[in-house]
Amino acid sequence: MQLSAAPYEERLTAPRSWWLISFLVGVAMALVLLPFGTLPMLGGLAGGTAVAAVAASSYGSVRIRVVGDALIAGEAKIPLAALGEAEILDAEETRAWRTHKADPRAFMLLRAYIPTALRVEVTDPEDPTPYLYLSTREPERLAEALRATKSA
Repeated sequence: MQLSAAPYEERLTAPRSWWLISFLVGVAMALVLLPFGTLPMLGGLAGGTAVAAVAASSYGSVRIRVVGDALIAGEAKIPLAALGEAEILDAEETRAWRTHKADPRAFMLLRAYIPTALRVEVTDPEDPTPYLYLSTREPERLAEALRATKSA
């Protein structure tokens, strides 16, 4: 007995280096406030680090999910019936589709720090969006989840 394909879920987290940058923003704020004393300097360190960390976390909290009969990518929820073929993009094709091959009407869940992506055609004639561009670390798994869920 084969189990049905589990729904796909991926969180596009910010890279580890962004957390170091968040701390460095806090250090910069501390240095700016250093002439005002130790307490403002510590407040600048804590506040600057916290604000930068919240920004990095919110940018990196986007999710891609295949749930039921829909693909949920960030704030968008697209029924699987409106989707066509999925094309797995390697690093070179990913770069091409987010630059010179990109269509301004496309839905792009773009994270430049992720080297691979999945391009999914939109087959709904009433939708002006030609395709979805989804940055993903596991494009093969996402494409397989879309195929398996559509066929089920």
